[in-house]
This record gives sequence, structure tokens and C-alpha cells, in this order.
Amino acid sequence: MFTLNGILKVKNDTQQVSEKFKKREFVVTDASGMYPQDILFQLTQERTDQLDPVNVNDTINVSFNLRGREWTSPSGEVKYFNSLDVWKIEKVTGGAAPTPSDITPSSADSVETLVEEGDDDLPF
Repeated sequence: MFTLNGILKVKNDTQQVSEKFKKREFVVTDASGMYPQDILFQLTQERTDQLDPVNVNDTINVSFNLRGREWTSPSGEVKYFNSLDVWKIEKVTGGAAPTPSDITPSSADSVETLVEEGDDDLPF
């Protein structure tokens, strides 16, 4: 089991894939690293309703499982697919996930700092 705290970016409608299977996809922006990542998740069957009380731009905590499967095409080509299957969504209150504007490189990582310090010890 994995968890991710982020901001709901996209909230799709439920899709009835077959008579016995339905799913609902949504995208969460994870801005905890250097570069924000938009991550696609899916809810299946009775869990699709969990997204109803959540709005776009809400901060949520997503608990999910990583699933993988093999598929063989009619021509015999084997492909592999991954999905992030959500089993629980919690709306976060009293605190917000970091947004892309909150993320700035530290001064030690900036190119300007390296150039200004004159660290030109290259061997050529």
C-alpha cells in the first residue's frame, strides 16, 4: 500500500466499462519534489463514489495499490501495463500540500550561485 498527499487537478466522471465493471479516473498533482508531477489514479466498482465530496483544487490524501499486468496483442506482441488503484481518499483539512509556486531550488543548486562563486576547476 502507498499513500500520496496532493492537490486534485482533474476529476472525471464514472465510466461503465462493461456490464460488471466501472471505473473513475482522476489526477492528483504531487508538488513535494523538485518538479510537480501529475499522477493518474483510478477508483473501481463501489469505490467510484469516494470522489463525489471532493472538489478540484482540494488537498487530498490518496491510499492506493500499484497493480501491473501483462497483455498479449492479437499479433502476439506482449505489453505490460501499470495502474494505481485507489482504495481510500481523504480530504485534508487544516493544512495544504505544497504547490508548485512553493518549490524553489536552494541557492546551492542554482546555476547563478555556482557561476558567481567562480568554481572553475574544470580540467580543460
